[in-house]
Amino acid sequence: MGDVLIRLFAAVAATCALSATPAQASRGDDDAQEKLFTIRDSRIAESSGLAVSPTRPDVYYTHNDSGAGPVFYALGPNGRTKATFNVNGAEARDWEAMAATKDPKTGRGVLWFADIGDNMDGAWPDVSIYRVMEPTVLKDATLAAVRYRFRYAGGGRNAEGIMINPRTGRLYVVSKEFSGSVYAAPRKLKTSGINILRKVGDAPIMATDAAYAPDGSSYVIRTYFSATLYRPSGQMITRVSMPELHQAESIAYTPDGKALLTGSEGLNSPVYRVPIPARARPTPVRASSSAPPTRTAADTTDSGSGLTGRGLVIWIAAALGAVGLVTFIARRTR
Repeated sequence: MGDVLIRLFAAVAATCALSATPAQASRGDDDAQEKLFTIRDSRIAESSGLAVSPTRPDVYYTHNDSGAGPVFYALGPNGRTKATFNVNGAEARDWEAMAATKDPKTGRGVLWFADIGDNMDGAWPDVSIYRVMEPTVLKDATLAAVRYRFRYAGGGRNAEGIMINPRTGRLYVVSKEFSGSVYAAPRKLKTSGINILRKVGDAPIMATDAAYAPDGSSYVIRTYFSATLYRPSGQMITRVSMPELHQAESIAYTPDGKALLTGSEGLNSPVYRVPIPARARPTPVRASSSAPPTRTAADTTDSGSGLTGRGLVIWIAAALGAVGLVTFIARRTR
């Protein structure tokens, strides 16, 4: 126990040191951050994933964190629940993220739910991601899921972000670590056996979610304190300032790709719309490239968190708390 706390303190202290100089982040040019809505449903106390419907205007999907069962909710533009869906054939050990795509063959929406949380950093032998067809009617129902099992090459990880490139259909998992990574799933997923996740790039410190732009021209990785935009190659575009939230857990693009939506855990949690600066919106490229995101040496040196003053105070407080716990354990074990 004492060794665990010492490692925890060392990691927190290192993060504080790395984040002592806040990274410069871009603010929206076109309009200001705005609260889009507040989640009104008392059952949604730990909103951990957020996705915009790929087929319906003004419909948003979310789900709770661990311990809430395989359930997700459709929300309207006022934040009120329009329908509740149970997912048959799925477990909810620690759902941490979701994504929404459109089937190129049928045009139907597809929802992805990631049971990838692992607070013991590798305790689970494998993790699961579920594929669910978007409901055709916004009415309470039970939906069938297809389960894909995954294992990381190189050992287990804690993760809270998934994203899917809409051009290639390839799925990526973003780990939540002090030295995070982007992992690519196989191009073709199998339902029998294990799919191997392989590292293809780096991620910012303690990433809590990720999403691909609707046109596939960029992706975003969220941390507790900011969001960073990348090109599909993994080259960083810019950081975008985020509103200060209780526990920032989710991020998604708006359908037009011009803004980000971000949410938080907690009862009556808000969802904000944050515009992407026009100068930072990448110019769409031809869809011929299907390469997964990879990072160059120049990119991997820049993984700051865009820490705000409030965020720095939180990290320092966490470090002091860890010191106190270590001291207490040391005295008790003399």
